[in-house]
Amino acid sequence: MTIFVLWLIAFVLIFYFANKRWDISVSRGLDKMLPEVLKTHGENRMLWVIALAVLGSTTLVRPVDVLLVTILLTIIGLIVAKVARSAAGKAEF
Repeated sequence: MTIFVLWLIAFVLIFYFANKRWDISVSRGLDKMLPEVLKTHGENRMLWVIALAVLGSTTLVRPVDVLLVTILLTIIGLIVAKVARSAAGKAEF
C-alpha cells in the first residue's frame, strides 16, 4: 500500500508540473528528442503528460523494474534484428 501511495503522489506531482510547463518547455523538449513521426508539435498534450507521469513515477518508485524491462526489451530487439539480418542474408541466395 505504501508503494502505491508513493507512486500516486509522484504521478500527481509529475502530471501537474508537466501539464503546467507544457507550452514553455516540455513540448519543446519532447520535440527535440523524438523522431519526426512522434513529434508532438504541441498536440496530444494529455497523452504525453500521462505517459511521462506514468514513466516518471514508476522510475522513481521502482527503478529496478524499469531497468530490467529496458534490458529485456534491448535483448529482444537485438535478437529480432539478428534473426532479420540472417533471414535477409539467406533470402538473397
